Amino acid sequence: MCHPESAPDDLRPPLHLRHNILMIPNVSILAEIPEELHETLKSYLESHPDWDQDRVFSAALSLFLMQNGDCDRRAARVYLDTLFNRAVR
Repeated sequence: MCHPESAPDDLRPPLHLRHNILMIPNVSILAEIPEELHETLKSYLESHPDWDQDRVFSAALSLFLMQNGDCDRRAARVYLDTLFNRAVR
């Protein structure tokens, strides 16, 4: 798995800029999922009001890409920001 904090310091923005990066635009995706998965998702969202469908999909897709992709730091950043409910930069 990719670890975003393991990047060399020269590839990471300075500490004072890490939380001030402009937000990147979002892209809307239409996806068909099995009904059973949808029911499970609805149940999860009803019991976790701080999560929404978009946040769940962002976390799931970025985790999948981290585990199966080329360890792109952008996917790791989106995953961590989504997981900890921070605005994606």
